Amino acid sequence: QVQLVESGGGLVQPGGSLRLSCAASGNIFSINAMGWYRQAPGKQRELVAHISRGGSTNYADPVKGRFTISRDNAKVYLQMNSLKPEDTAVYYCYAVLYSGLNFWGQGTQVTVSS
Repeated sequence: QVQLVESGGGLVQPGGSLRLSCAASGNIFSINAMGWYRQAPGKQRELVAHISRGGSTNYADPVKGRFTISRDNAKVYLQMNSLKPEDTAVYYCYAVLYSGLNFWGQGTQVTVSS
């Protein structure tokens, strides 16, 4: 099994920045890809950013140019700049194993408000 723990969320003003971190533990050698998704109240879950084992990245259109995903072994990060109120959501870290199984963390709240 794999466990994921997110940190770094909080309250920030529009235009500000936050850096989310996610640490994986357990059978970390079975992890292929990692990434982040988010969910706001009343909205569907949305993929935010994805990074493969080889470092290839994908971003949702609303965050392109503002968010950057990076990875260091079993840790994944999301640098969020120029934050907007519509970025407010619970952000979840996920891992995809080579077997295709998915795991995710408990989530961290990001609130962008003046």
